[in-house]
Amino acid sequence: MATYLFDFDGTLVDSMPVFVASMLQILEDTHTPYADDIVKTITPLGLVGTAQYYVSIGVPLTQEEIMERMKAAMLDAYFHHIPAKEQVIDTLRLLKERGDSLNILTASPHITLDACLKRLGIFDWFDHVWSCDDFATTKSDPAIYKAAAEQMGVPVDRVLFLDDNLNADRTAKAAGMKVCGVYDASSAEYAEQMKEQTDFYIEDFSQLPPIVW
Repeated sequence: MATYLFDFDGTLVDSMPVFVASMLQILEDTHTPYADDIVKTITPLGLVGTAQYYVSIGVPLTQEEIMERMKAAMLDAYFHHIPAKEQVIDTLRLLKERGDSLNILTASPHITLDACLKRLGIFDWFDHVWSCDDFATTKSDPAIYKAAAEQMGVPVDRVLFLDDNLNADRTAKAAGMKVCGVYDASSAEYAEQMKEQTDFYIEDFSQLPPIVW
């Protein structure tokens, strides 16, 4: 049995355009300057981490106010519209049928994460569905990957972590996991770096089942 730990946004579902637009709109509305690569910075942080980061760069709102704006902007899309990425449903079904362990670790909060998975009909396929909030830290912290492996009951180096974010991939690898980079349009500019710094790389999920680690 193989053990998989999947990111959610940009890996399993095509949500990054919604996520990015929601996050940047807060900065635009509050006239807060931000760096060109801010999406790369905030993607692994989760809502709590992003809200904390926004406060640190001068957004004139409290952390709680920022989080409420983020959640409100994202609810409709996750509850009703965001689709699974190409080949994801068929591949997850194949992995589940052959007895593999499927798990999720994402920056998204449960309020959007769980609803989207249930709408897509795949929530029950996963042994664990974790938000970073469950660990009170972010995917920029190597400890979160070690804690997830411990809860899955497997050595950290027997887990294959899949993410479309270069920073998360680097951190998971530093924590000892095998890592598979995933193509997403939102991180296409980092594809070559991802290929160099991960164990595997896939353009779409049809390439996943043959991978052995």
